[in-house]
Amino acid sequence: MIVSPLLYILCLMPGAKPKSRKPPARKTAKTVKTSPKKPAQGAKDQGAKYNPLAPERVQDILNRLDQRYHGATCALTHNSAWELLVATILSAQCTDVRVNMVTPMLFQKYPTPQAFAALSPEQLEPDIRSTGFYRNKAKSLVGAAKGVVERFGGQVPDTMEELLTLPGAARKTANVVLGSWFRKGVGVVVDTHVHRISRRLELTRSEEPKSIEQDLMKVIPQDKWIDYSHQIIHHGRALCIARKPKCAECPLENICHAGDKTWSTVEIHQSAKL
Repeated sequence: MIVSPLLYILCLMPGAKPKSRKPPARKTAKTVKTSPKKPAQGAKDQGAKYNPLAPERVQDILNRLDQRYHGATCALTHNSAWELLVATILSAQCTDVRVNMVTPMLFQKYPTPQAFAALSPEQLEPDIRSTGFYRNKAKSLVGAAKGVVERFGGQVPDTMEELLTLPGAARKTANVVLGSWFRKGVGVVVDTHVHRISRRLELTRSEEPKSIEQDLMKVIPQDKWIDYSHQIIHHGRALCIARKPKCAECPLENICHAGDKTWSTVEIHQSAKL
């Protein structure tokens, strides 16, 4: 190793220590104060801006129902407006399956409104006993038949106002007949499924069928009133079952915030009444 003369002299001097080189001081990065970024437009609290009745959300619901239940129709077996009117009156507090078991024999025995009109309620009761509330239903059916025969020439009327004059024909029944037979969407059928699921989807907060119908008519386009009811009824039977909904299979799962969901990828809203 070759030692420089200067370093050699320094080493011989008493008390002399070679200077050690200090590593160069590191430059510290200056801290720059920045103001917090403002959230982008529309990126604020989504929960505060959530609108269950937004047209885009309603249309999304309708599109998904169309894809899953395309072509859904009335589940009550019928071959005429009169048969549908009878079946709908019988379906109150009774399943469509049970009604469809009763009506074939009933219409074979009494094939026309005139045949029903000639009966007394007591004569009709045994034939419809299994549908429940058979005494009231027998009175309604005989009364409706007499109304159709005496005031409408034996033909079921095709307007809401006229249908509501028949015994046993409230708005739900009238909407079923007008929508399913005459293809007139003048209202929304609100049965137990439509009542329950429309509230779960936050399309209404009302509890009375008439108010629920009015709420739905405000947010659903009129040309979808008939299909919406049919599709929701099918949905209620297939997936959105009252006791144990099959949420994992539901096409509406990620836009439904109902409190009784059995599986969820979205937050639950307390306002989503069951």
